[in-house]
Amino acid sequence: MAEQDYQLDCRYVKYDDAVWETVEETTLVDVVDGGPVQDATGFKACWDDEYLYVRFDCQDDYMVANYTKRDDPLYDEDVVELFIDEDGNGTRYMEFEFSPRNVIFDAMIDNRGGQYTVDTAWDAEGLETEVRMNEHSWTFLMKLPLSHFRRKPENGTAWRVNFYRIDEKRDGTREFQAWSPTGAINYHIPSRFGTMRFVR
Repeated sequence: MAEQDYQLDCRYVKYDDAVWETVEETTLVDVVDGGPVQDATGFKACWDDEYLYVRFDCQDDYMVANYTKRDDPLYDEDVVELFIDEDGNGTRYMEFEFSPRNVIFDAMIDNRGGQYTVDTAWDAEGLETEVRMNEHSWTFLMKLPLSHFRRKPENGTAWRVNFYRIDEKRDGTREFQAWSPTGAINYHIPSRFGTMRFVR
């Protein structure tokens, strides 16, 4: 697939729940070829001096979410995911996964040329999450303390990131979605991450 330049502006806000009505939504596409997906997923992101806020809105009339413990293999079921590479060099980044049952998987990834290790002993202390269920959809909200990063973002700061979703269908097939397609059913291709820029 052709190389594309995926850019996302993450706007500075005074946060309350109503702020989501003012933040532009971005949609996920097929992780391999960037084509359309069956069950739409939109996400939004914003920030203030202390937190990064992320929201996923997932169309879904069939949910598979049986895990109950932190760092269970949520990627085997329905999940939304966020990868954050603060330095942008693709060798060390945070991986977050969240299920419709509001179970968290958080890990630090060391990736050396596609060979990666997953450190689930690392936890994002202070991370707050919420899931809101509807008849044919679910919404996920995340509040991540910026203290987990070496440098707090300011106007113009840029991180390499990607947003993902895995959605199991009634027939057992799985749909893999991404903001910035990786060209393969593989989320650990940091060279294909997009850029999230912080703006005031």
